[in-house]
Amino acid sequence: MNSFYSNEELQEIGFKSFGKNVLISRKTSIYNPQNIVIGNNVRIDDFCVLSGKITIGNHVHIAAYVSLFAGNAGIEVNNYAGLSSRCAVYAASDDYSGEALTNPTIPDEFRNVINEKVVIGKHVVVGTGSTILPGVEIGEGTSVGSMSLINKSLDPWGIYVGIPCKRIKDRSKKMLEFEKQLEYEDI
Repeated sequence: MNSFYSNEELQEIGFKSFGKNVLISRKTSIYNPQNIVIGNNVRIDDFCVLSGKITIGNHVHIAAYVSLFAGNAGIEVNNYAGLSSRCAVYAASDDYSGEALTNPTIPDEFRNVINEKVVIGKHVVVGTGSTILPGVEIGEGTSVGSMSLINKSLDPWGIYVGIPCKRIKDRSKKMLEFEKQLEYEDI
């Protein structure tokens, strides 16, 4: 048996939509698939969690153990992006300030849940073990080093590292040439 769902099985899952050449591990946990849009040439590896309103573009790789907690605010992963293993992306999170109680077992009137959309731009790559918090937009072409905390939006075409992450230098745009070649071949 193949470790990825077949096209027929993907249809049965009930995604809002999905494109061609989509490979999703049978070991992925998928919640509310009717809120999930997946483009063409997408691969999602073992032990990932997809939960909430999620839009994934074309040529995207989501490595093993990545969790996308989108809630109603949503997570958008744009074309040519990649999330390395064990990344966690949160569009919803409890308020940890002590001004409210935390966790889903608590009635809503005693909680303060932060819900803000997360956007991962085109050509973004996020290193293993990184965490992205609600409201963050990672600009096009940005690279984030392993084990980074992304708690604020990042400007395009930079290389960022650390906790919290900081820009250390510019990133090359040479990949845009390869993108044009690939898109020409896809026609």
